[in-house]
Amino acid sequence: MKKRHIIEAALLSLILALTAGCSGKGGSRKGAMSLKVGLMPAVDAAPMLLAEEKGYFEELGLEVEFEIFNNAQNRQSALQTNAIDGAVTDLIAVATNVDGGFDLKATMMTEGVFPVLMKKGSEAKKSVKVGMMEVSVTNFLIEQWLGEQYDIEKVFINEIPTRLAAIVSGELDMGVFPEPMASMGALQGLEKKVYGLEDEYCPDVLVFTGKAIYEKERAIQLFHEAYNKAVEDIQKDDREARDILIEKLENISPEIKDDMVLPKFRKATLQDEEYLEKIIRWTGNTIKKDLRVSADDLVYRKFVEQ
Repeated sequence: MKKRHIIEAALLSLILALTAGCSGKGGSRKGAMSLKVGLMPAVDAAPMLLAEEKGYFEELGLEVEFEIFNNAQNRQSALQTNAIDGAVTDLIAVATNVDGGFDLKATMMTEGVFPVLMKKGSEAKKSVKVGMMEVSVTNFLIEQWLGEQYDIEKVFINEIPTRLAAIVSGELDMGVFPEPMASMGALQGLEKKVYGLEDEYCPDVLVFTGKAIYEKERAIQLFHEAYNKAVEDIQKDDREARDILIEKLENISPEIKDDMVLPKFRKATLQDEEYLEKIIRWTGNTIKKDLRVSADDLVYRKFVEQ
């Protein structure tokens, strides 16, 4: 009898140890199926916000919390301190971060839209002052779109409201803004012009930290599945996407709902290697540094349709 009790006690200890080991890897079970993701106030947030609104994350057993950042530096700090698991950013930022030793991977492209706002009459000029961020998607796109048409004086203004005010006052001729902020600028009398994306690729991406990918890979996979489901809805009818952007983004007037330029949202995909290498070269030239990263260093392709 005593021997049996000893065996039962040993078995119980083993079961408890195994249970603790399973729950300890990557945090609790609940924690491993939860994500905190940073968004910017831009149209590429629409499928994610719609997936939350329609309960697609919940249906998959996934808990998602979104935080909307109005400042890219604050978003970056949140990523580097693991306050968030992932965020919408751009490949220029990813290239500089990875080159600097930060473990970060783009898991899918997001569909940003970046109209150019201009003071009336500016389009006819030969030399123009253009507002943008320096090491950013806005600088990259301006060179593509306006580089051959104008002599450009680049003026680096990180804060969107300040950049917008400089165009309204006439200090700048043009500036690049994410939609729907661009449509808000058009309400102030500025002209809005939309240019096409080269290769139909947007430089914007959803990224996750290496820590999150290691600990929460299944959760990230389900996030992409819910995203794809929301994209299917938007492809059929984009009115819900417009409504959710007006509802969830701060300081966006319902007056612009029908004027917002929405992209042709696609299911989760990533830019090809050639495009990624072009981004790396451009970024290195812009910051005057030889980036020691490759296309594969920037992306994690497991969650996208190939």
